[in-house]
Amino acid sequence: MAILVAYDGSAPAQKAVEHAFTTYPDDEIVLLRVIEAADGSTGAGIMAAQEWFRDREEEVSTELPEEITAIISDSDRDFRTETAVGKPAREVVRFAEDNDIDHIIIGSHGRSGLSRVLLGSVAETIVRRSPVPVTVMR
Repeated sequence: MAILVAYDGSAPAQKAVEHAFTTYPDDEIVLLRVIEAADGSTGAGIMAAQEWFRDREEEVSTELPEEITAIISDSDRDFRTETAVGKPAREVVRFAEDNDIDHIIIGSHGRSGLSRVLLGSVAETIVRRSPVPVTVMR
């Protein structure tokens, strides 16, 4: 079974990582870090943005395994890291669809009421659009 963990470095995402490694000790764990792209990039800015994204993707690819090893108790545990560029909810769902993921685990800040309406909810969007079961950690 392949388990996708959406990881952004936040405390809820760290809980999601811990949950994945504890609950699914024998399954493949894939950690996805989405580099959020700003809307409205046009013209000459696109080339600069593409170069920045490539640099940022390389940086995340080297930092992420170190962060995860610090979170989990078993430093010998294998996992795969991936990065994507775009809107987090859309990229998490797209990755799950394109890569035979069986389950998604995500962290949520647990916002409710007006703050959730104003800020939107990545976790809620993933839950609504996911083709596979989703576990939300708070």
